Amino acid sequence: MSVIAPATSPIDLANLEPIFESQSLMGRGSLISVLQAAQTTYGYLPNPVLEAIAKRTKTPISQIYGVITFYSQFKLSPRGKHVIRACQGTACHVRNSSLVLETLKSTLGVLPGSTTSDLMFTLETVACIGACSLAPVMMVDNEAHGRLRPERIPEILDKYRG
Repeated sequence: MSVIAPATSPIDLANLEPIFESQSLMGRGSLISVLQAAQTTYGYLPNPVLEAIAKRTKTPISQIYGVITFYSQFKLSPRGKHVIRACQGTACHVRNSSLVLETLKSTLGVLPGSTTSDLMFTLETVACIGACSLAPVMMVDNEAHGRLRPERIPEILDKYRG
């Protein structure tokens, strides 16, 4: 689980009002829908947003944290503009995906599950991407990069930096 990061800019809680209004029609049991909508609005679930949701829905904050830590779709810290998913599946593993991951970690300066300080990249590991013939492989957003060698990583990342 990632560490809760401080907000990089002030959180405008007024953005929650349309969410609460639309979800009030759904009645009780709409906590997940509210959390999904809030995450879509803010990009993640910052603490002030969670506190506002708890107050408005009359749900204990502990219960809200239970929900967001149970479901992997919810994020407690900002995500990067580009999400890198490094495959650690069997085919990738036997073709040295660990070297690719180590290069990603050192090049980006983050551990898996973290986001670079400039909010450009989030690094994640996945059990399998489903592109075993390209092993080792990583996805950047929805684009696969296969038959990776560590020395290609900086060039690939530069493409996404602009």
